[in-house]
Amino acid sequence: MSTPATTLANVVEILERLRARRPLVHCLTNQVVKGFTANVLLALGAAPAMVEHPDEAGQFAGIADALLVNVGTLDEAQMAAIRVAMPAANAAQRPWVFDPVAVGPLGVRTRFASDVLAHRPTVIRGNASEVMALAGLAGGGRGVDSGAESTVAREAARTLARQTGGAVLVTGQTDYAIDSAREVAAANGHILMTRVTGVGCAMGAINAACLAVADSPLAACVATAVLLGLAGERAAAVAARPGSFAVALLDALDALDADTVRAHGRIC
Repeated sequence: MSTPATTLANVVEILERLRARRPLVHCLTNQVVKGFTANVLLALGAAPAMVEHPDEAGQFAGIADALLVNVGTLDEAQMAAIRVAMPAANAAQRPWVFDPVAVGPLGVRTRFASDVLAHRPTVIRGNASEVMALAGLAGGGRGVDSGAESTVAREAARTLARQTGGAVLVTGQTDYAIDSAREVAAANGHILMTRVTGVGCAMGAINAACLAVADSPLAACVATAVLLGLAGERAAAVAARPGSFAVALLDALDALDADTVRAHGRIC
């Protein structure tokens, strides 16, 4: 592969900007992960907010620095909030992330995801099955679990990036950040990240925080993959089981610094 479109120096710059600016991330996310998502953002240096009432979500989307739309526990009230938040974010020129949790096998969210896609999210973050299903292909997913390796979703991700004009972060053993013209692979991470509820969803929130300070959607996706992957590796070095790992992951996010990124980040 050719020289990456973004480098570890870009990742360091995004981390330092994030810590300096503390971007406010509006999280319309699922009920299971709200507390963990908020703690992940705080640990990294961003500020979380969950403004969910449909009469307020649109107003707040124009105030926050970035928006996260996650359909993991979709219900009518959340759908109404999302429907007003997306155009409000676009009108205010605020970047936003769409996390199409379990799109493909489930009908209501799959149809709703098509409506979300029409609003052209700045970034789509999902596993291979979700990305492929969103692009209209059979992804083989089972709920939130991917039935495919991230590498097979790269062309589907590129199709979505062309459709939205933004970028796609396909997550898996190797994460791929893809826009209409470029692709960067990030290889940090640990298997324990798949054994704690909410890590993937929190990744979407980190992506939104990075979007608020990055120079491009692609750079934000790469930074997200590297930063969370590194934190996962460092957490696993001190916590061998899922319960302790979840706490250690927050500590590791808080401890991330430029030297760690430069020494241990893996992108190509």
